[in-house]
Amino acid sequence: MNPAKRQEIFSRLRAANPHPTTELEYTTPFELLVAVVLSAQSTDKGVNLATRRLFPVAHTPEAIHALGEAGLAEYIRTIGLYKSKAKHLIAACRMLIEQHGSQVPAERAALEALPGVGRKTANVILNTAFGQPTMAVDTHIFRVANRIGLAPGKTVLEVEKKLLKNIPAEFRIDAHHWLILHGRYVCQARKPKCGECIIADLCEYKDKTWPTPASAGGDKRRTQTAGSAPLSPTLPPNGGGSKRRTQTD
Repeated sequence: MNPAKRQEIFSRLRAANPHPTTELEYTTPFELLVAVVLSAQSTDKGVNLATRRLFPVAHTPEAIHALGEAGLAEYIRTIGLYKSKAKHLIAACRMLIEQHGSQVPAERAALEALPGVGRKTANVILNTAFGQPTMAVDTHIFRVANRIGLAPGKTVLEVEKKLLKNIPAEFRIDAHHWLILHGRYVCQARKPKCGECIIADLCEYKDKTWPTPASAGGDKRRTQTAGSAPLSPTLPPNGGGSKRRTQTD
């Protein structure tokens, strides 16, 4: 994919969603840290349901640490792997209290030293809480980067490095969120919504699918054949993944 295409892709994503953000609900860097740790192998919706119960009761390292593993587990038991996540969070809270004055550090090494925090989680915190141009490659970003030809790679780290290299500097702060939302709501794994995609004419995926005419029956899709013209790209009903919940105080 050439630089002109990459520039146009992110220009369109920005125009459709000028201020993208995470769908996890939080009000402080610490709440974001907790939510991201809980989100591993879980949905944002499920995490939000749990943190809506947890944060009114405990939203600081001291308060969550005081709950203990068993106490914390009661609030997050609806989330997968909740016992191990409770263990990691209690240990992380202890480290934040003892080593960081109860503040979430803004440095990668310090973040990755916290229990339950790996490279992807650190990237989310650095980007979303501290505005650093990092790229947390999840399953959505990995798929989109490979499928559209933006940053092909066989490993998460390879895709991350290519994205940071290929994405124009003016878009790097928000690129993480644009790509996640695009993968979550438009460029989906099994049935990509190419007919609703605002970058379909720029995408290098060869097996695009388009809705058949309404008269041909509902939402059946056809695969684009060589030489067939794509439908005019339009914004999906949610504005390209704008089903974001308002953060609560």
